[in-house]
Amino acid sequence: MAEFARPDLIASPEWLAENIGRPDVRVLDLRWRPDGTAPELYAAGHVPGAIRLDWQTSVVESAEGSDALVLASPDRMAETMAAAGIADGTTAVLYDDTLSYHAARAWWSLYAYGFETVRILDGGYPAWVASGGGVRSGEDTPPPARFTPQLQARRRLTTGDVRGMMGSPDSVLIDARGPAEYHGYEGNARRLGHIPGAVNVPVGATHQPGTQRLRDPAALRSLLLKANITRARRLICYDQSGLAASKLAWALTLLGHDDVAVYEGGWAEWGARMDLPVNQ
Repeated sequence: MAEFARPDLIASPEWLAENIGRPDVRVLDLRWRPDGTAPELYAAGHVPGAIRLDWQTSVVESAEGSDALVLASPDRMAETMAAAGIADGTTAVLYDDTLSYHAARAWWSLYAYGFETVRILDGGYPAWVASGGGVRSGEDTPPPARFTPQLQARRRLTTGDVRGMMGSPDSVLIDARGPAEYHGYEGNARRLGHIPGAVNVPVGATHQPGTQRLRDPAALRSLLLKANITRARRLICYDQSGLAASKLAWALTLLGHDDVAVYEGGWAEWGARMDLPVNQ
């Protein structure tokens, strides 16, 4: 952990075990299933004290006139986080069991609203169980809390923002999807390909093969160097729905990049717009 520039953004299972009883630490279970069975999964077993949060109904909402998922409104975030026990001044620890994609989406939503003390559990729930961490069944109820959203507009970009920045030497667009989607061989949008000028850093390459643990800092930096990504430029991440982009943004911030944004409309919005340029 010490090799990361921002170790305050990541929690090892050991760190969580040592800090789980602190009154200023709150844990959120972001495990999600498309068939709606996540509540049963949580009830069967979760990190002690963790509160279940459905990322699709809490930290994002549907964009008007688009399939894209965008940042939840300040009122929704304030209500959701207060109900989950996330108060101003607390440290939130987020986990899931799908390579931290859903945890990262929640991390970015909190980060975009100026909540800096958020950690993602490295390796997620599987790593916690494998480390011998305790598991609790049933429901946990958090104490009352007050969460104050303070939007950091520079961390959140719209389609208009991205279009206006194309070609700028001061910023780098990073496509977090797999190579097949980046090159337009497959995808779900109306058009296939990538935003002109974007480099490809597949988010799947950021974790250790066969595990859900993040790769070590040296390996991550090497991955970025191959894409000619340096700390002196503004970095904008995107993918299809914001999950991979949020995880990549977290990894970049963890490595010390301090000007990282997410284009939340992503390819779901860009690929549907016939007036926008596309490369393959």
